[in-house]
Amino acid sequence: MSDRPSWAATGGRTAQADAGGRPVRTSTGSTAVRYALVPVPRLSLDTVARRAGLHPDLVRRFVALGLVDAERDAAGHLVFDPAAPAVLARVQRLRSGLCLNYASIGLVLDLLDRISLLEAALRERGRRSDSPPWT
Repeated sequence: MSDRPSWAATGGRTAQADAGGRPVRTSTGSTAVRYALVPVPRLSLDTVARRAGLHPDLVRRFVALGLVDAERDAAGHLVFDPAAPAVLARVQRLRSGLCLNYASIGLVLDLLDRISLLEAALRERGRRSDSPPWT
């Protein structure tokens, strides 16, 4: 699993590095490497499973289904963002509250994320205009 964009997908732009030091494509035409000044805390699979109250195999399945994001460390183990237990709790709430299967939960999560982005854009649009928002 690589989260790096392919050369064709980026239109042939040159590489740069993200906060973790992995190369990222940019349109500036120069190659630069940036490193994080403070290491980003990562959680292990066991820690995430324990905090979410789930079995590690179920968390691995959620990663395979794309319901939660994970990366691999240098040793090949799954590592997660600190927000991963909250994402897993959200998945479990949708599963128990709406009786959805895991494939449909992925769709619901995508739709909820899009809705929150659109609402944020509407709030920003309302603040920038001179007229008051309609609500």
